[in-house]
Amino acid sequence: MAGSRAIARILGPALMAVGGTEALNLASLAGSATPVVYLNGVLLFVAGLAIVQAHNRWALAWPLLVTLAGWVLLGGGLYRMLAPAAPQMSAGPASYGLLAALVMLGGVLACKGYGAADREVPGA
Repeated sequence: MAGSRAIARILGPALMAVGGTEALNLASLAGSATPVVYLNGVLLFVAGLAIVQAHNRWALAWPLLVTLAGWVLLGGGLYRMLAPAAPQMSAGPASYGLLAALVMLGGVLACKGYGAADREVPGA
């Protein structure tokens, strides 16, 4: 679980920052140029691939959130690389809801990553 915590310490704050700043700048991001969308896709793809390679755990516990986040980043990045000219997210309730969920996921991962480590009880 130490690997899960290490990745959660990076991924949690990163998701919170990305979700919050994208919500603040959604109108300007909607008109992004195709090369910028492609570059964003490359970065998301590489980050997702790194997470999936280092952390591909499918047990039903909180580390599963790290694995799922890696796969979502990988898939989202690949989509942006394959279709950089596709319409991007526009301002609206669904967009802000998705970004709020991203910030909340980041918060959960940050809490798990920076929270007290599970300790074994002596004699148990």
